[in-house]
Amino acid sequence: MYRATERQMLLPDDFFLPFGGKLNKENRWVKLAQMIPWWKVEEHYGERFKSATKGQKAYSVRVALGSLIIQERLGLSDRETVRQITENPYLQYFIGLPRFQEEPPFHPSLMTHFRKRLGPDVIQQVNEWIVAEKDKPDDSNDPDLDNHGGAGSAQPDDLAKTQTDPETPSNHGKLLLDATCAPADIAYPTDLTLLNEAREKLEAMIDVLHAARRPGRRKPRTYRWKARKAYLAVAKQRRVSPRALRKAIGKQLRFVARDLRILASLRDEVGLEALSRRQYHDLLVIHELYRQQEEMYRKRARRIDDRIVSISQPHVRPIVRGKARANVEFGAKVMISLVDGYARIEHLGWDGFHEGHTLQAAVEAYRDRYGCYPEAVLADKAYRNRENLRYCKQRGIRLSGPPLGRPSQADRAVQARLERQDAAERNAIEGKFGEGKRLYGLGLIRARLRTTSETVIALQLLVMNLERRLRILLYTFFGWLLRLGPLAVFADP
Repeated sequence: MYRATERQMLLPDDFFLPFGGKLNKENRWVKLAQMIPWWKVEEHYGERFKSATKGQKAYSVRVALGSLIIQERLGLSDRETVRQITENPYLQYFIGLPRFQEEPPFHPSLMTHFRKRLGPDVIQQVNEWIVAEKDKPDDSNDPDLDNHGGAGSAQPDDLAKTQTDPETPSNHGKLLLDATCAPADIAYPTDLTLLNEAREKLEAMIDVLHAARRPGRRKPRTYRWKARKAYLAVAKQRRVSPRALRKAIGKQLRFVARDLRILASLRDEVGLEALSRRQYHDLLVIHELYRQQEEMYRKRARRIDDRIVSISQPHVRPIVRGKARANVEFGAKVMISLVDGYARIEHLGWDGFHEGHTLQAAVEAYRDRYGCYPEAVLADKAYRNRENLRYCKQRGIRLSGPPLGRPSQADRAVQARLERQDAAERNAIEGKFGEGKRLYGLGLIRARLRTTSETVIALQLLVMNLERRLRILLYTFFGWLLRLGPLAVFADP
């Protein structure tokens, strides 16, 4: 059950502090609370509940979304997030509490339910509302904008002029595109360690099902000590030859196959009701893992479609990135667009996809948002296929990079200067990836479920856009002071 709250947002002066005083209106959490359209989010959030009168009353969307924003902005765990909210009156105001309270507003376990209930689609919709809000006229004071190598895109007002003024070109602004990997929090997977983990989980399931049998039945022999010894004999070596590794994988495959046969006989005898929900999920994953590993072992292959690299997170896939630091990363592949310094998720997938196939959808999304096509699309070579070049040419869009054909001697200097300018402007999206991975947790996604992981990724981009708006507001304030004159800064109130 969910009941909507009042649309009137509580002002900082109305927040009750039992120890006296008032909240500072210039505090960052007060400013961030004013930037989010809570009533819009509440309407979108309330549609997810089946009934508005039955069931236990749910927490408000401001408590749920506000707590998740605090967690991603400060890089906290679920428990530490609740502790910080309990101790900080500004955080309590941010999540919509009317007064300061010393008891926790909710249990830390509810953070997982908040991530499930909101979902990535709700977070991305909130991100659209944040980005679509009209910027201040003095945005040129922001060092991240055009005059310092930013995205060089148009403001919403400029885009509106483009549509009404017939003398201006139909295309306006620049769209930056690139893809990155958001690695999941899993151990580096190897075939041997995955099979050993699968064997240990199967042995625990055998123990549970054997305990459910009639007393006096003989326990099936799994040779677990022998299998453990065979695994450690290879895992402890610093250098393992391919022949020894293949032999060790073959042994573990046979141990896993034996355990699966034992579980099949126990299932026919006592059923699988004694297994926990987690164990039943792991059993299904291990069946597919064994099939993949046995096929690769038999064919002497090193790859297979939809390869499982984690039993606890079977949705995670290896993503080949070709980076110097790590050729392969394990997580979600995210294609992000950047317009005027604000980031949006254009495509998110757990299977490796070619980012060049997503360019046209991103350009059409740009047209739906701003009413016109971009003047230029700045992307790397992966996006420069013939289909995309033809698509951009038909719509008057310049795709970064050298044009097809041999350029003339006079055009080479102009083209080289344009490529350098595009490369400099495209650094903005690379910097956005670095900002997200260093400061907001995009470099290691600690959520375990597929849906919650996608929610966390969307939240991190939302937090980055909120912080950008906060910086713009700060630079606008200082620009206003500078226009008043140097003495106005030090004048008496």
